Amino acid sequence: MDDSEIAYDERGLVPCVVQDWRTGEVLTLAYMNAEALARTRATKEMHFFSRSRRELWHKGATSGNVQALKAIRYDCDGDALLALVEPAGPACHTGERTCFHRGELATQAPHEVLPALEQTIARRAAQRPEGSYTARLLDQPGSAGAKVKEEAEEVDRAAREESDARVAEEAADVIYHLAVLLRGRGLTLADAERVLDGRRR
Repeated sequence: MDDSEIAYDERGLVPCVVQDWRTGEVLTLAYMNAEALARTRATKEMHFFSRSRRELWHKGATSGNVQALKAIRYDCDGDALLALVEPAGPACHTGERTCFHRGELATQAPHEVLPALEQTIARRAAQRPEGSYTARLLDQPGSAGAKVKEEAEEVDRAAREESDARVAEEAADVIYHLAVLLRGRGLTLADAERVLDGRRR
């Protein structure tokens, strides 16, 4: 399917769901017309059509919170788009990371857990709060790696001797310490995910 097959509505608009390409988090829902889509393709940054102002707008032109385009996908009928983006900052005008920050938030969906963990680690790295275990690991190069090794050994022992619940608990410890180790190297879990993705080709 190419752009000529997009089914714009009677106003010449098509809804576009914007998703963080790394975390899978849904950032916003906006609308595009053919010109907005063409400018998005040309600049590799998201452009939309404002229904209230009746004009084209470049996401982040004022705030700096641009969204770099990674891919555009179509739904089966061509009447909705999915844009995978790398956001430079919050998607919402309120300053929240996503426009979907209200409602039932108490329970995170499974795909939200690791991005939330990495966001917490990033805050600890920036703020270095007193008494923070994460900050202490980040301040002591090599300690996170040692903890990854220690916790991996705990997973091995649990897998041989303990319940499935204990295996999951120890695996969670490995993932946390691995995320801290990666942050200390300027990397994220997505960097490891890209390596895995490359290996399946």
